Amino acid sequence: MLFERARGVFPGGVNSPARALKHLAAPLVAKGASGPYLYTDRGRLVDYCMAFGAIILGHAHPRVKNAVVQQLERGWIYALLTEEEVAYAERIKAHVPSIEKMRIVNSGTEATMNAVRLARGYTRRDVIIKFDGNFHGSHDYVLVKAGSGAATWGIPTSAGVPQDVIKLTAVVPYNDVDAFVKTVREIGGRLAAVIVEPIAANYGLIIPDREFIKALREETERVGALLIFDEVVTGFRVGLSGAQGHFGVRPDLTTLGKVVGGGFPIGIFGGRADVMDMVAPSGPVYNAGTYNAHPVSVAAGLAVIEELEKGEPYKIANEAAERLAKGIEDIAGRAGFDVVVKQIASMFQLYFKRGDVKTPQDVRESDEKLYLKLHELAIKHGVYLAPSQYETNFTSAAHTRDVVETTLAALEKAFTELKSQVGK
Repeated sequence: MLFERARGVFPGGVNSPARALKHLAAPLVAKGASGPYLYTDRGRLVDYCMAFGAIILGHAHPRVKNAVVQQLERGWIYALLTEEEVAYAERIKAHVPSIEKMRIVNSGTEATMNAVRLARGYTRRDVIIKFDGNFHGSHDYVLVKAGSGAATWGIPTSAGVPQDVIKLTAVVPYNDVDAFVKTVREIGGRLAAVIVEPIAANYGLIIPDREFIKALREETERVGALLIFDEVVTGFRVGLSGAQGHFGVRPDLTTLGKVVGGGFPIGIFGGRADVMDMVAPSGPVYNAGTYNAHPVSVAAGLAVIEELEKGEPYKIANEAAERLAKGIEDIAGRAGFDVVVKQIASMFQLYFKRGDVKTPQDVRESDEKLYLKLHELAIKHGVYLAPSQYETNFTSAAHTRDVVETTLAALEKAFTELKSQVGK
């Protein structure tokens, strides 16, 4: 059995915790992917995980594939400046005006790690604020009450993170203006930066109030701290200008990843020119990497951005998510379940609870056991939902109306079986 072999060489049998799927007998094994579909050891599944949001055009999109093949024919790594990475960065800058200069790295974790380091170097301060349930990658200063896999596994703070490091990270309830303002005023002149998911997508999906986002900008400006928007998930997914465009708030630094890599490893941190000029070789804040601005990732990302600029991919993906959100609430209600679905652009998540979901505590009050049972039944009927209520579902330009209707029919069967299992 492949999983037994995997457990012999990988911790827990996987290379990322979210792939373990502990509620199943064994993890899914991928065989391939195309359009909206995953091909697995359990058959073809309509995919709503979409590589945790990295895929927005659909799997194996021909334009992205062609761009990658063309790059491979020219060579795949040089560790030198290329014309393509300049054109790519100029495209990003045109759509996200707050990013005046940027550094292209290899993952979202690298992007946020370097953004925090840069903020400390620029301000010459040491304390940062993050928010309960926000996930900013797997480096020490942000693995405090983190979301994503850390929430799924019940690990609010990773082992191996020194207590002295944790003391430099203040954690504030997400979407709570009063708590945030109070914390900023307590920290005062030691505050280097506030890092936030402007739409939280790693503790389920939480859409913040505009007043909360506005307060982040006002309070950081008041005390001379930097505001970092972690848009690794939302960048180029909720629109070409990301969540900052949606809310009309300009951060000092932004991190990007996922969509802008076209399914290949990438991360970006960028922002105000005066801040970014602190990065080596222009300044004293060090960052380097053999694989920075990898030509294959740049080629794939540029192809994706050019497709998104046409507008049609957003239209299809966003309409799919909206139809699924309404459809799931309807199906669940008819089956006798209290379910609320949150949705914005091409992102959605469902919760087994009454009332709205505006904070991580609201997510924790959802019935996770029912979600995992539904997840397992959905796989049986050919649908792969995000593997935890602490993750987010994503649609793509390949999720056409026919695919959505097929999905809703499958989920109706899954909810019917769930009802019979729990005795509703």
